[in-house]
Amino acid sequence: MSVGAPSGAGRDAPGGAGRDAPGGAGRDAGCVVGVDVGGTYTDVFLLDEASGVVRTAKVPSTVGRDAQGRLQDQSSGFVEGIAELVEAFGRIGTVVHGTTVGTNALLERKVARTGLITTRGFRDVLEMRRRDRPRTWGLTGTFEPLIERRLRVEVDERVLADGSVLLPVDLDQVRAQARHLHEAGCEAVCVFFVNAYANAANERQAVAAVRDEWPNAFVSASHEILPEIREFERASTASLNAALQPVVGGYLERLRGQLERRGFTGQLLIVQSNGGVMALDTAARLPVRTALSGPAAGVIACAYIASEAGHPSVITGDMGGTSFDVSLVTEGRTALASQTAIEFGMVIRAPMIEIATIGAGGGSIARVDASGLLQVGPESAGSNPGPVCYGLRPPDDAMGPTVTDANVVLGRINAQRPIGGRLARLDVPAARDAIRRHVAQPLGLSVEVAADAMLQVANARMAGAIRLVSIERGHDPKRFAYVPFGGGGALHVCAMMREVGVTTGLVPRYPGVTSALGCVVADMRHDFVRTLNRPLAQMEAAGLHGLIAACEQQGRAALHASGVGFERIECVVELDMLYQGQTHTVATPVDAARLDPDALREAFEAAYRAAFGQSLSGLAIRVLNLRVAMVGRRRRFDLRLLAPGAGSQASATAPAAPAARSVWVTDGWREVPVHDRLALPAGATLAGPALLEQPDTTIWIEPGFAGRVDALGNLIVERAA
Repeated sequence: MSVGAPSGAGRDAPGGAGRDAPGGAGRDAGCVVGVDVGGTYTDVFLLDEASGVVRTAKVPSTVGRDAQGRLQDQSSGFVEGIAELVEAFGRIGTVVHGTTVGTNALLERKVARTGLITTRGFRDVLEMRRRDRPRTWGLTGTFEPLIERRLRVEVDERVLADGSVLLPVDLDQVRAQARHLHEAGCEAVCVFFVNAYANAANERQAVAAVRDEWPNAFVSASHEILPEIREFERASTASLNAALQPVVGGYLERLRGQLERRGFTGQLLIVQSNGGVMALDTAARLPVRTALSGPAAGVIACAYIASEAGHPSVITGDMGGTSFDVSLVTEGRTALASQTAIEFGMVIRAPMIEIATIGAGGGSIARVDASGLLQVGPESAGSNPGPVCYGLRPPDDAMGPTVTDANVVLGRINAQRPIGGRLARLDVPAARDAIRRHVAQPLGLSVEVAADAMLQVANARMAGAIRLVSIERGHDPKRFAYVPFGGGGALHVCAMMREVGVTTGLVPRYPGVTSALGCVVADMRHDFVRTLNRPLAQMEAAGLHGLIAACEQQGRAALHASGVGFERIECVVELDMLYQGQTHTVATPVDAARLDPDALREAFEAAYRAAFGQSLSGLAIRVLNLRVAMVGRRRRFDLRLLAPGAGSQASATAPAAPAARSVWVTDGWREVPVHDRLALPAGATLAGPALLEQPDTTIWIEPGFAGRVDALGNLIVERAA
């Protein structure tokens, strides 16, 4: 067996078989490939289930525009990344993709022109929102819905909140408005009728009429996307889904076409924001569920890796080029949120892994503001031109230095071995000069002290994000291990432990491609919701059983239709419940075998106490929504395949003596040992200060900390005794 190392060339680990090993492409039979496309790099993780071979690669992403200003397609870099690891695409059984296409399209507002057909009197729901504003305590700020007002049209129909039809829909009006929107240049259309969650009869007829008129398949209906109470959230989610269908659907079709032209005939699955995967056709129909797809895959991988290593409760920190994404995993369970806002006013209501994001990545720009304070982020240099050390900026560029520049100048990143194979070397003098001009001179500091100050500010911001998901929600960080991943996360592992008080750090075997590994281990999942909106005292177990059975049947059909094999299928049931008079609900896990009112009250009060520290016993309880998740458990990836030297010569030879490099430590330069991380055997221990290098990341162990390689190849970081 060979264990691969991330690189532009798809190298195997020391002692591994390599691409040209005997047997050629045949060794790739039964491959599962995970691909995560980021703003700077595309990460690929390949598992050959037949032979146990694991290989990884990290290649430049084809996003944005190239040097000639031509718009690039993510699918090109995606396919080329896989080609680094496999010669015959026909040997691949499954490709699982974590994508940011939909999220980026919404953030940049590069979506299809979309029309909205709604109940008369409700065309401004998207604009009114919840009567909130971008700045809570000010009267400034503007918001422009993705669908402009002239493309939001009304028809006569009305369903009451109890589901009774007060006014049947006028289908002639619907057809006329559909033609009007198409003539106005709309490529997609959303049908949103108020109270369609209670009775979708009018909306169902209208959607059928629109589809008869509409020239393509880009028609979204609110009752199909989100059959749930609260009209703004339903209108927003359905409208965003419609606007994304041409963008995401087009991308997925191009991706499928490129894979098929290379000979791929297997399953192409897409990661959802809830951490599960879905079939390609489902993703094209429900692209709104791909928001935060890539970060979700990373959290799933971290939860699995840490649990197998004996740490079921972890805080994950994904530090990429632009952002720092943080999430909490408690006793192996990821934290799920019911909705998120991509930006102000763009609300998506769908189950998704709860992730806090700040602009603090390797490309975050440092500057001294008008008050003389050093700021880092949220502005980012992105992948082009990127950090100053990339050498892609003009000499007179006014953009400041980045976090990556600071790490390079302080010797923590090896300028001669940049990750990803994109550059031959990094430009240290240019990075020093940028820090001198933009930070050191304005603050009266040396270049090294200024670079160290940049990292301290960035660390403080990242620690704040960790406190947001832990301390501010009642969790003691000492009960959690910290799992850094992404290209830059491991450089800051000790700083996060020191700042937040976490006692254990766990650096995965391949931190830079963790999200791609998450694509491989994620299960298939379909979520269903039904609004009940009635007092708990009026709930009948038989009625709930019937609704759950209907959702379960629909979910099983979708799972079986995917063609994916599962070890087992699980049904997870939750109720959104609240005390009478409250606005916000508490997600309450329930046992489908115990649905009587007493059991439901007991479950709700336990969930309420866990969230708020106490319950309000004696108050009436209301049940708002039923949620059913059907989860197809895929066969688990055996992490022992990543163990140091597994099946290769590396297990039989001692690691080479460490090299050394001058690194700025606290207040001066010191010679620090530099280890080849992938060559370290299980049980190896290292005292800080020390650097561990591998093709996808660098790990910095500060003085006062120590590292230990566990049996699965993870690096366990703790304070030195």
